[in-house]
Amino acid sequence: MQRLTSLRSQTEVWGNLHARLDDLSGLLELAREEDDETVAADIANEAQDVEATVEQLEYDLMLSGPYDSRNAIIDIHAREGGTDAQDWVQMLVRMYLRWAQRRGWDAEVVASLEGEEAGLKSATIEVRGENAYGYSKAEAGQHRLVRQSPFDQAHRRHTSFALVEVLPEAEDAVDIDLNEDDIRMDTYRASSAGGQHVNKTSSAVRLTHVPTGIVVTCQNERSQLQNRETAMKVLRARLLELELKRQAEEQARLRGEHVSAGWGAQIRSYVLHPYTLVKDHRTGCENGNTTGVLDGDIDMFVQAYLRTRIGDGAQS
Repeated sequence: MQRLTSLRSQTEVWGNLHARLDDLSGLLELAREEDDETVAADIANEAQDVEATVEQLEYDLMLSGPYDSRNAIIDIHAREGGTDAQDWVQMLVRMYLRWAQRRGWDAEVVASLEGEEAGLKSATIEVRGENAYGYSKAEAGQHRLVRQSPFDQAHRRHTSFALVEVLPEAEDAVDIDLNEDDIRMDTYRASSAGGQHVNKTSSAVRLTHVPTGIVVTCQNERSQLQNRETAMKVLRARLLELELKRQAEEQARLRGEHVSAGWGAQIRSYVLHPYTLVKDHRTGCENGNTTGVLDGDIDMFVQAYLRTRIGDGAQS
């Protein structure tokens, strides 16, 4: 039913575009007959809007992978750089939330771990929307920030890193056969800010999948039940990711190919000092408007990545 709903939505969009073009064609004939420049200007503006919509739909058509249409779970982890790296995680969280907002998706931070002095050691964002995973997967990899550190009294230039992992949301009982007996649940009091309720109850949840050793925590929700549901969603996504990696490694082994670890590869640099530039190392795509990029304007990088993937013949 979800697949059917998605296909109906896609066909409706193309049907509406066809109708708009028919209307424009009729208006164009009318403008020619009456030599009306005002109508011609309106047609030109409408045609530009149609062209922009078609361009976006072309990117949607690139997303043919089995999980591309699903919601996404974005995990961000501080790496080298100490407090600056933890602050960098918080900056990336804001960037992805703004990006999702620009695209009309729903996004929220479902789990986070605060840093000792500032920022976040890690954060998990759930992104809900059409093709959320298909687009978000372009962000997987290591992100590098170069700037004058606000945590250094001498304001020296610092380089910090954050690792971004992107997982497709797993469908219950379809993608993963999860045995509840394999899960150990621990509860504890949340340590982050959250008011008296958080401090008085053991609402935070830690789930451990015993066979794989995967650990998922959640303390952002108000109740233990809500935290467990969120943690289970992330755990299923983690297990799906593990299975997809296993399948890819098996296929590569049968073909005699080498499989790169992938996650640690540096994909993008954000330089704020001594000059301003964001550069994607996979595609060569650059943007000097670092403020706009950090405010969520990253579609140019995502689209460049998708074009590269299609050009290479890579499969999602």
